[in-house]
Amino acid sequence: MVPHLVTALTGPLLDLEKKILAATPAIERWFRMEWQEHTPPFYCSVDLRNAGYKLAPVDTNLFPGGFNNLATEMLPLAVQAAMAAIDKYCPDARNLLLVPEGHTRNPHYLQNVARLMQIFRQTGLHVRLGSLSPEITQPTPLALPDGNMLVVEPMVRSANGRRLGLVDFDPCTILLNNDLSAGIPSILENIHEQSVLPPLHAGWALRRKSNHLAAYDEVAKKFGKLIDVDPWMVNPFHTKCGAINFQEDQGSECLADNVTMLLAKIRKKYKEYGIKEKPFVIVKPDAGTYGMGIMTVRDASEVKDLTAKQRSKMSVIKDGVEINDILIQEGVPTFETMQDAVAEPVVYMIDRYVVGGFYRIHAERGVDQNLNAPGSQYVPLAFAQQHAVPDLKAKPGTAAPNRFYVYGVVARLGLLAASLEMERTDPNPEVY
Repeated sequence: MVPHLVTALTGPLLDLEKKILAATPAIERWFRMEWQEHTPPFYCSVDLRNAGYKLAPVDTNLFPGGFNNLATEMLPLAVQAAMAAIDKYCPDARNLLLVPEGHTRNPHYLQNVARLMQIFRQTGLHVRLGSLSPEITQPTPLALPDGNMLVVEPMVRSANGRRLGLVDFDPCTILLNNDLSAGIPSILENIHEQSVLPPLHAGWALRRKSNHLAAYDEVAKKFGKLIDVDPWMVNPFHTKCGAINFQEDQGSECLADNVTMLLAKIRKKYKEYGIKEKPFVIVKPDAGTYGMGIMTVRDASEVKDLTAKQRSKMSVIKDGVEINDILIQEGVPTFETMQDAVAEPVVYMIDRYVVGGFYRIHAERGVDQNLNAPGSQYVPLAFAQQHAVPDLKAKPGTAAPNRFYVYGVVARLGLLAASLEMERTDPNPEVY
C-alpha cells in the first residue's frame, strides 16, 4: 500500500528524487565507505516526513518498539541483518538476554517483544527476557493477544559482579529494548564481560536530540555535496533552549526568541523555493520519546502565553521525568494520506540494513501535527524488498519502489548520524 500524495510530485522533491535515483551507485558506495569508518547502531527506526518540497527525518529512535508492525515477509531480511549485527559483538553467541520496557503489559508492545524474540531465535540464539522492574521477583507469564505467552524473569549479577543474566542463563549479549527514560539502573552498570546494546549512553537518561541533530547536520551537508542538492531538502532547521521550567513559567522569553529566529530562517527558505505554506516549528523535549511534551507553534506568542494546562502538559514526559531542555525544530508537514488520514513513513533498520517499515496514520491529526499519539494506526510495508530495486526508467514520483528507495536512503542518513552521535557522546571512547 502506498499513500496518496496530496501535492503533485513536482518541483523540489521531484528534483531530489531524480538526483537520488541517478546517483544510486555513488550513494551506495558512500554509505559503504562510511560504515568502514563508523559502527551503525544495533537497531534503529527513523520517522520521516514527506512535505512535497522536502523529505526529512524528524525523529530517530535507538530503542525501536514497533517490530510487530513490519510485514511478515520482511522477517528473513531482518534475521540476516540481526546475524550481521550479532557477529560484530559476539560471533560465537548462544544466549541473548532481551530487556524490555517496564510497562510490559501493553499488548502492542508485547507483540513487538515477541517479534524481536522470533527474529533472534532464527539467528540461532536462545532468547529470554530479563526485567528491570522491582516487582518482577520470579518468572512471570504475560499473555499475548494471539493466545501465546511471554515470560519475564528477574535479572541477577554473577558472583564476581561482572556479568548479568538470569538464575540459570548466562548471555553473551544484553539487548536493551528499554530506553532508560527513568535513569540507568545500577544492575546495568559496570558490566565488563558482555556487550550491552545499545550502549547505556544511548538511553534518554543521557542522550539528547540536539547532539543527534548536530551530527545529522554534518551528514546532510556531505550528502548534499555528493548528489548536488541543498542539504535543507533532507534536513530540518533546529535550535535549542535550556533552563526551561514550564511549571514555574521560566524561560519563555528564550523560547519565544528562538521560535521567532527559526521561523524567519524557514520563511527565507520558503521564499527561495517559492513555497506558499505558512511555516511552523515543533517544540519538544531535548530528551524523551512516546510523542510526549510536543507542541506545534506558528508564532512566538503561542509559547509566551501558555495556559496552566499547556504548561502542565509540556512539563513532564515518560516516567514523570521533568523537562528542562527544549528543542525547537522546523516543522515538516506531511502531505501523504491513506484512508483519508494523514500518514508518515517510519523506516526500521538492524545494523546498516533497512529491514522494513510502515506508515503511521492518524485520522484525528493534521498535516502539521505529531502523529505518534494515541489513536495512531500502522500499515506495514514490504518496504525493503522493493526499496532495493528502484525502477530507474519510471517517471519520478510515480513508482512505489522509487519512493521507498528514497525513504530508505534518507533514513540511513539518520542512522549514520546516530552512529556519529554515539561515538561523540561515549563516556568510554576507546571502545571505537
